[in-house]
Amino acid sequence: MKRNKLLTLALGLMMLASLTSISSAQTPTMKMTSEIPSAYTAPAQAGPLPSWNDHSAKQKIMGFVTAVTTKGSPKYVASAERIATFDNDGTLWCEQPVVQGAFILYRLTKMVENDPSLKERQPFKAALENDKAYLKTEGMPASLELFSATHAGMTDEEFSAEVREFMAAAKHPKFGRGFGELTYQPMIELLEYLRSHGFKTFICSGGGIDFMRAISEPLYGIPPEQVIGSSGKKVFAEGEEGWSMTRTGELSSFNDTNVKAVNIDLHIGRRPLIAMGNVRSHGDIAMCAYSQGRKGPSLQLLVNHDDDVREYSYAEEDGGSLKAAKENGWIVVSMKKDWAVVFSTEEE
Repeated sequence: MKRNKLLTLALGLMMLASLTSISSAQTPTMKMTSEIPSAYTAPAQAGPLPSWNDHSAKQKIMGFVTAVTTKGSPKYVASAERIATFDNDGTLWCEQPVVQGAFILYRLTKMVENDPSLKERQPFKAALENDKAYLKTEGMPASLELFSATHAGMTDEEFSAEVREFMAAAKHPKFGRGFGELTYQPMIELLEYLRSHGFKTFICSGGGIDFMRAISEPLYGIPPEQVIGSSGKKVFAEGEEGWSMTRTGELSSFNDTNVKAVNIDLHIGRRPLIAMGNVRSHGDIAMCAYSQGRKGPSLQLLVNHDDDVREYSYAEEDGGSLKAAKENGWIVVSMKKDWAVVFSTEEE
């Protein structure tokens, strides 16, 4: 019972933060395109990590990779142990507004087409009208009802199709580009660089596992079986059209803070050689600590969102992630100073 209450609390807070982060001026626009944009591929002549400025963060990354992949090096690590885990929101792509919050609004808009009465029923009315006061007052019960209504009852195939349709249609409210076009170019390059040196790259994020699995391969080159995220309960049952896996709308695991380490152990069975997250909600501190606790070399990095011109500038009020990085010797990647380009579709 205690665990279920904690999961409910976690999901409610996540949903509330997602929905209330989207202002009326930020409501995603919809424009149908043919497909989810593929991950950026760096020009072959540009060399490793071309979108990274030649500062200490880039030098430390490349130095570490060289040390752990060069046979005869005292820090050499066998390829089977070259595991790298990455948070998604705010680490691999823009998290303002939270993309899955925008997806919920998208699903609600579609549901209203079939049932216009939802526009007058709470909490749907508040979500559609961006009534932050109502959502904050009602809190978790409203958030859970929105989550259940927009996620429950769909099979895996139906849900993946909805996600892909949303990704092809929705445009970011500030940048006017598809959410899939707002992956971070330096991170796409880092993923490719690590894979070229025998690393197996994983996503480990608080976002929904099925949502990310629907898009991780075209965006990041990461197959669905290498995605770890928050998960909902499902049932596998036989229906009129055969056996299918269907969502119940209940939460099973909220993959954030310490749970990230637990789920890495559960899904991978090895501590990451490299772990990377971002500054926002203390959510990646445990994953980095878990990586650092492995025997032998390891590398931990946190993206610092300090560029309000090309993206956004934000951090925790108590500076918890940056404090943890300083205390433990983790690399802080400054978006403003370390990245020559931010987005994969950014014009040079």
